[in-house]
Amino acid sequence: MLPAYPMSTARSMRRSKAFNLANLLTYGRLVAVPAVVGLLFWPEDHWSRWFALAVFALAAITDYFDGYIARTFSQQSALGRMLDPIADKLLVAACLLMLVSDKTIQGWHIWAALVILCREILVSGLREFLAELKVGVPVSRVAKWKTTFQLLALGFLIAGPAGDTVLPGNTMIGLSLLWVSAILTLYTGWDYLRTGIHHLMDEG
Repeated sequence: MLPAYPMSTARSMRRSKAFNLANLLTYGRLVAVPAVVGLLFWPEDHWSRWFALAVFALAAITDYFDGYIARTFSQQSALGRMLDPIADKLLVAACLLMLVSDKTIQGWHIWAALVILCREILVSGLREFLAELKVGVPVSRVAKWKTTFQLLALGFLIAGPAGDTVLPGNTMIGLSLLWVSAILTLYTGWDYLRTGIHHLMDEG
């Protein structure tokens, strides 16, 4: 009969990987999603906007640090690789939907938000397809710029009317950055689509 401790040791190792610092930061980003949504859902109040911005900014910062910590301290895990993009997309999508709902984003600017949302859905599907073929698409410099502009745009827009009282034109700055990120989103989305089509034709 085999001793029980190897199994308990394996469980302990899996638990430690699940709760390493990199993954904890990702969990924090997931928790930030309903927090930001709740604050933006609050009746028109400048303080709720500032609190929403603070939570969003912390979540955006963890997006950089969780990956850095995972690589630097060998804390990479399958769970982290799965949850990291999910947390990113949920945060961006939830913020865009709330900002459209409260009319911070309205009119023609909704198209920029729609481009970003559609791209995220498309890329998620393509990533799953390419992962099955064991094909990786490296993150380009333009993709990093896209993420930066996206987060900056959302930051200005979350501040919204509250930000306009401190920085006149704050909301317009956010909308301008949203269009820049939408254009970069189309460009980077084409990279994924082109790779996906190439491998789809090979499969056919």
